Amino acid sequence: MVWTSGWLHGAAAADDVLDALGRWGGLHEVAAHDDGTATALDLPGPGEPPVGPALLLAALRRASAASVRLVLPVAGDARGLGGRGPLSQAALRVGEAAVLPELGVGLVPERVADGVVRWTAYDLPTTTPPEHVPLGEADHGLADALRRATTSLVTLDVARNRPNVREEIAALVAESTAQEWPAGMPPRSLRVLQRAAEVAAILAVASADAPGGAVSASATRGRDDALRPVSEAVRRARLAAVQEAVRVLTDQEAGRH
Repeated sequence: MVWTSGWLHGAAAADDVLDALGRWGGLHEVAAHDDGTATALDLPGPGEPPVGPALLLAALRRASAASVRLVLPVAGDARGLGGRGPLSQAALRVGEAAVLPELGVGLVPERVADGVVRWTAYDLPTTTPPEHVPLGEADHGLADALRRATTSLVTLDVARNRPNVREEIAALVAESTAQEWPAGMPPRSLRVLQRAAEVAAILAVASADAPGGAVSASATRGRDDALRPVSEAVRRARLAAVQEAVRVLTDQEAGRH
């Protein structure tokens, strides 16, 4: 989202966006979910072979796209996806979407094969303002969540049969943060994204070790209840960091004109 927003506002070149996609997921391809969206963006529709992401960028430029929003939906909170429909269903399945409100389009990335990510363009029936998450508030919530996660891991004894748990967490963090960002990326956003990656790695290890030290149904429920707000804090922090990065990059470019 950050690279695409930077490109839409002249802060990054199209080749930079394509390079960033390649580093994130290998081969990318694009298709439209329905004939109407296919016609609107001049993309292949249902049953047609997908195309490369360069053609999607060209379609967005032709349609005069002005902004792109990150949406990280979870069960019970699919705001920004236009209500129930194919877009929200797909986004909930993979946990993310890119929304272009001016075009009435949502894009959902889904791994369809080893090393292949398909971006499917869906009709966005209605648009609603995104939830505004102040970066400072999200950062504070994430710090609190990190303390909770650490306490939960100790209480649940998830490391009991995982002697290399610290190395596992470090490897997950390194994998999730091994990417470049556009010039002008705000340091505060980077710090929050780094912290979110650390907490997400702890959650991933805790989830992989389920049920951890929980040996009864009630203990298992307690474990899940303890980790659920931590996951929500990670989601809100990532949204806030990306929102702030997009705002700063957009303002920087506007100041040049």
